[in-house]
Amino acid sequence: MEARCILEHPKKGIRTFLIVWFTQSISVMGSSLTFFTIIIWLTKHQYPDESQKQLLAFALSTLGLARALTTIVLAPIAGAWVDRHDRKQTMIIANIINSLLAFGLMALMLVNSLELWSLMLLQVGLAASGSFHAAAFDTAYSTLVPKRFLPRANGMMQTMWSLSTILAPTVAAALIALPDMLRKSGGSAGWTSVITNLADGTALTIGVDALSFLIVAIILSFLTIPSPQRADLNTTQGKKKSLWLDIKEGFAYIWQRPAFLWLLSAFTIANFVVSTRSIFQPLILKFNLVADWTLHGFSYDTALALLSTSASVGGIIGGIFISSWGGLKTKRVYGVLLPMVVFSLGQILFGLASSIYLTAIAALISSGAIPILNAHSQSIWQAQTPSEIQGRVFAVRRLIAQCTLPLGTMLAGILGGLFNPGMMMALLGVGMGVYCFFQFMNPTLLQIEHDPNNPPEPDPNNPQHGIPQTAK
Repeated sequence: MEARCILEHPKKGIRTFLIVWFTQSISVMGSSLTFFTIIIWLTKHQYPDESQKQLLAFALSTLGLARALTTIVLAPIAGAWVDRHDRKQTMIIANIINSLLAFGLMALMLVNSLELWSLMLLQVGLAASGSFHAAAFDTAYSTLVPKRFLPRANGMMQTMWSLSTILAPTVAAALIALPDMLRKSGGSAGWTSVITNLADGTALTIGVDALSFLIVAIILSFLTIPSPQRADLNTTQGKKKSLWLDIKEGFAYIWQRPAFLWLLSAFTIANFVVSTRSIFQPLILKFNLVADWTLHGFSYDTALALLSTSASVGGIIGGIFISSWGGLKTKRVYGVLLPMVVFSLGQILFGLASSIYLTAIAALISSGAIPILNAHSQSIWQAQTPSEIQGRVFAVRRLIAQCTLPLGTMLAGILGGLFNPGMMMALLGVGMGVYCFFQFMNPTLLQIEHDPNNPPEPDPNNPQHGIPQTAK
């Protein structure tokens, strides 16, 4: 075994982390606007009729599949890349590319030339760039925060996703309706005339996302984010290691640790179930709940915003809870499994509910469990994986955990078009809940933090760890 590289955290690491956390919230907010806007564009502009249910399901699943496959295929390459290159520069370049692609999407919308195939290509590009950004980001902030604060930091990261997205549905709906609102109010002078000339604000919403990427890239350029310096890039023959060899090392690290494999098995199933929600939710709302939300005076846009906002509120509650609490200090695997069971129950309720308000409560419950389980899982991986190989290991981890995303997205598109999407969603929740329940009796998984093959990484900011020694 090679010696571990003990990376000193910068003196202003906490401050830098808070800035990164804030800027990432801006970017996530913009991306959430785009995601919401694309769903609106597909359901109201491309496939508005009930007879187009199967076409809508196909479009939603195709886009989801394109994003998922791209992310999965590129994850190991991106992970190996960020272990070799400056992680801050990688994030900056990824944000600039994302901005350019978002501006391209906006331009196609403005000239009414956006088709499903071009939208899919842009989504592939955004997913590819996002893979490199995610690999760099996931490993970057652990170099800024001392190990003992990682559970709270991970809780803040989880809160960020929900906090950034809670406003997205409302803001997106407002931006989409803005041109019509200005026309009705008679505001057509000056800069407002540019907006009033638009049929709706879908392109305007995408433009906000494009600007958010640029803002983040500019702010990142002024920050100091350390990257571990590797001393193993050359082989014993004096040749430089190939990227493929780095990827193999990431696989080997996980394969040799059965507890990690069991943990990942739970996440592969969870991600399979979660991947279907982005397909089932619009279908459930459009066909299963239409009578109820119409009775309560909602439009499709506002009903979708209610469900999305409820899920975000649940995520914020869960994120604030784990950030304030700090998570379990030992036996963190229970902090993964129990919230997974809670998520499953929320999934079942979501699928079976016949009321828009009950469905919103289900979304809140299931989403509230996600920050808690993710924060505990991330803390386990960060504490027990050396900093200099986190890019490779985390990327392979993401590949294994998310390998079921394309399958779930594809099956959701088929099943949602042929059967009752609510019933399908509930059945998947039952399957996930049963699997997670039985993991409470898996001794290998329950001992994941005490695996002799996987000792915790030393924390240079914690004197209890003493002076790191060279492994023999």
